[in-house]
Amino acid sequence: MVPARPIRPRWAAGEVNFVVCQLFALLAAVWFRTYLHSSKTSSFIRHVVATLLGLYLAFFCFGWYALHFLVQSGISYCIMIIAGVESMHQCCFVFALGYLSVCQITRVYIFDYGQYSADFSGPMMIITQKITSLAYEIHDGMFRKDEELTPSQRGLAVRRMPSLLEYVSYTCNFMGILAGPLCSYKDYIAFIEGRASHVAQPSENGKDEQHGKADPSPNAAVTEKLLVCGLSLLFHLTISNMLPVEYNIDEHFQATASWPTKATYLYVSLLAARPKYYFAWTLADAINNAAGFGFRGYDKNGVARWDLISNLRIQQIEMSTSFKMFLDNWNIQTALWLKRVCYERATFSPTIQTFFLSAIWHGVYPGYYLTFLTGVLMTLAARAVRNNFRHYFLEPPQLKLFYDLITWAATQITISYTVVPFVLLSIKPSFTFYSSWYYCLHVCSILVLLLLPVKKSQRRTNTQENVHLSQAKKFDERENSLGQNSFSTMNNVCNQNRDTGSRHSPLTQ
Repeated sequence: MVPARPIRPRWAAGEVNFVVCQLFALLAAVWFRTYLHSSKTSSFIRHVVATLLGLYLAFFCFGWYALHFLVQSGISYCIMIIAGVESMHQCCFVFALGYLSVCQITRVYIFDYGQYSADFSGPMMIITQKITSLAYEIHDGMFRKDEELTPSQRGLAVRRMPSLLEYVSYTCNFMGILAGPLCSYKDYIAFIEGRASHVAQPSENGKDEQHGKADPSPNAAVTEKLLVCGLSLLFHLTISNMLPVEYNIDEHFQATASWPTKATYLYVSLLAARPKYYFAWTLADAINNAAGFGFRGYDKNGVARWDLISNLRIQQIEMSTSFKMFLDNWNIQTALWLKRVCYERATFSPTIQTFFLSAIWHGVYPGYYLTFLTGVLMTLAARAVRNNFRHYFLEPPQLKLFYDLITWAATQITISYTVVPFVLLSIKPSFTFYSSWYYCLHVCSILVLLLLPVKKSQRRTNTQENVHLSQAKKFDERENSLGQNSFSTMNNVCNQNRDTGSRHSPLTQ
């Protein structure tokens, strides 16, 4: 298949600067771990050097536009101090996301609409995640009661206000200023202070995983990730340009191609669009690992795991058999951010709110919103199908294999169908694509939601949380009524309530 339209060049000057700066950051990370190891120098020096190197890379890549990074971080820190722990999370969220949106609107509609350049709003997206995450973590740690927190929120809660140096180092350090990935504030501070190998991380089931006490070498993990970077870059430079996503809306292709051909090209063209993300995110992960950051612990075989802040799992992405499996392994740290600041805290329609926040955070191109609106529909429909049919295909193994093959093909086509507007950016070509498919997956998703029962697991969780908060409120009322009693009686009641709260706290996960 030969595209009927010219292919725009993929390597702009900004992208070359980005790659050069990331390679410099990789070398700096090796130097940082070797000569500024936490056992050899103070955390103050490590904070200062990490910050200065980060700002140098930012100004090299973006010139004076890098001042936005300092302005956004500085004002957010002032808001945290002025607003206080009770409302800082809301104020910082509104300001950071609003400032990011203003910068994105300015860049897109004034400077270079539709250009895939290494623009300054990219690093600001990561900084926005860090600002909002930290604000919520401080709010959880210094304002909310422990029994009100989920196990993951309790593990990430920050119990003291960071200093200005710690704050700027967290948001603008050289390891993550250009491409992230997002990390929790507690993990970053533990790394700087040399406590990373002793920190207990909350696992997916809410239990703490204790890190090993050794300080393992990241060389093997970094080498493996750089190899993945090289293969991804090679694929991007050779294959990706031969399979442009825009060819899906070519008039001749739409008029002459059969449905199997359309579906096949849709899948392979979006498959070819992913290696550039594999390259950027894996390189960013390798930089952090080279500096000694990202160690999670040891697996059951005693092998060191350097995936604490990894942003993707390529094998799981390409072999996904469900919409959720794909999303859980793609841009992992952003998915965790959306879960922690939105999904877990939403009082209604958490899925819709989360996709809407994701669209705002990504930018102002209309294609983003069309993708995430479609994503809401596809996610709900896929969840309904999986909940209603999957248990019929678990046995025997041959039937399970057949089910996995069918769901793999359906998932890959659905994902590709959903993200086409994300790549095309504009409304007109996006609707041209969906029209050529007769909106078939939209229609099927709506029919699924109308005809199949949908389990409301999140609503049930919210109900359990409300019950727990109601119990806490009743205790406060009882405490007030016992105000004339002795201190010892009051202390006993508090202890009983605390024990009750600890028994019921897993319900809020």
